[in-house]
Amino acid sequence: ISLFAPLKYAKVSFCLYQSAKNSRDNEIKSRNNISINATKITSLKDIKTSGVKLIGIDEAHMFDEKDVFMLEKILKNGIDLIISGLDTDYRGKMFPIIKKIMEMSPSKIIYKKAVCENCKNINAGYTQVLKNGKPVLNKIKSAIPEDGTYFYKPVCRNCFIKK
Repeated sequence: ISLFAPLKYAKVSFCLYQSAKNSRDNEIKSRNNISINATKITSLKDIKTSGVKLIGIDEAHMFDEKDVFMLEKILKNGIDLIISGLDTDYRGKMFPIIKKIMEMSPSKIIYKKAVCENCKNINAGYTQVLKNGKPVLNKIKSAIPEDGTYFYKPVCRNCFIKK
């Protein structure tokens, strides 16, 4: 959000997109309740590039890895991309789409970590997925829809439960 908020006042044409799998809200929203509008899409192929200089994609981990070619196409057309999302799943494994994005050799990576919701460490790089208050350790899809069935929270390495 901090990268896009100033663009609303600048003369830079941009569009923001978010996975339709994110049913939690209808905009990109930070944990401190700052929000910015985004268009919900089911596939990266749904991105409209006409007339924009910059495209933002939120919740990138929720998209299908087979659509990464679209990001390459956007970059080849001279449009800048800002992509955000989780890098690892509930097992601590990198999401396949994030791995493919990293293989595109981005020119700049800003790696932001959260605050651990357990111990308040400022180095939370993992996502703990919970169901009924207990860590989920197996047998769910890597990209979990945000429909209320599961709850997730950022945790640090010491608080992350794998097994």
